[in-house]
Amino acid sequence: MPIKWKKTWVSNETFESAAVIDVDNDGVLDIVSGRFWYQGPDFKKKHFIGEIKQVDEYYDDFSTIAMDINGNGRMDFITGGWWGNNLRWRENPGEAGKPWAEHVIAETGNVETTRAWDIDGDGILEIIPNTPGSKYVKIYKLILDNNNKGTGKFQEHIIYEFPENKKQGHGLGCGDIAGNGRMDIILVKGWLEAPKDPYKEKWIYHEEFEFGFWGASVPMLVVDVNSDGLNDIIVGNGHGYGLFWFEQKMENGKRKWIKHPIDPFNAQYHDMQWVDIDGDGQKELVTGKRHRAHCGKDPGEWDDYGLYYFKWNGESFTKQIIDYGPIGTTKGTGIFFDIADLRGTGRKDIIAPGKDGLYIFYNESNS
Repeated sequence: MPIKWKKTWVSNETFESAAVIDVDNDGVLDIVSGRFWYQGPDFKKKHFIGEIKQVDEYYDDFSTIAMDINGNGRMDFITGGWWGNNLRWRENPGEAGKPWAEHVIAETGNVETTRAWDIDGDGILEIIPNTPGSKYVKIYKLILDNNNKGTGKFQEHIIYEFPENKKQGHGLGCGDIAGNGRMDIILVKGWLEAPKDPYKEKWIYHEEFEFGFWGASVPMLVVDVNSDGLNDIIVGNGHGYGLFWFEQKMENGKRKWIKHPIDPFNAQYHDMQWVDIDGDGQKELVTGKRHRAHCGKDPGEWDDYGLYYFKWNGESFTKQIIDYGPIGTTKGTGIFFDIADLRGTGRKDIIAPGKDGLYIFYNESNS
């Protein structure tokens, strides 16, 4: 049976990124989004974080990655944006209402959005920004002190440089494509094969994809969809129509990719997660539309839209509606949404920011 959801308004703020973080270390989860954090458990009390550059309908704040960056036991977060041209972190002051100091990690060029994965297997997340116009692919690793605590500083690793006529492109993912247990990096036209030592050895670029569109999702998901032992790729069109999975096949020692539709007739699938949302022990694809991703200029911008999860049925994906309807009545994902058990029920809830406001979808179960 499909899950029942309780849609709850949090704020009319139009920031496109949000994450669940215990900001005040009281053991109760809070929500951080844009200039504010919302105090749990009811998220009605709103606290100021700091100003954010605004350009037209956008705020220069395209991720909310929680980390204790300076090692003081409080959770900070990492963000970046298109207009700031940099990657930066906000320092948790430990006092409600006090501004969070902003620290620049690196000047990167335009940041589409940023994600974090444990690239080297040490249990600590590394930061990778998607910088479409750059020829460099970079990893930022938090520098630790002798007690394995964050120092507030990052080390930059350039793992690949494209030739002058090529760029990184719009789209980013991470996972084991080669089947050797390492964390490869997925880009819009191909993938970077991780060496044993990701910082000292050479990454190998395999230009193998033709998704059929420019604006691939961030992230692209690397998962074994059909349980054949080979990881596949799930990718959305972040600025046009389409959601697909690309099946990995090996034939005579050569890798090939077979394109399968998931939802080709809906648009702006910019963010997505692979998580067991219904508690059956199997993971589902949770995603939806980034409303007004290009402020009314994208194909499908004025269509009805929503938020969904897709279940693999052994042969294809079955779409389940979380929210759907005309503009002004429904909800999408923004550019960076989160999933967490906010109430301690054992069920995962969805925290959805965006230009259509900030909402929680409480998971009321399917029983």
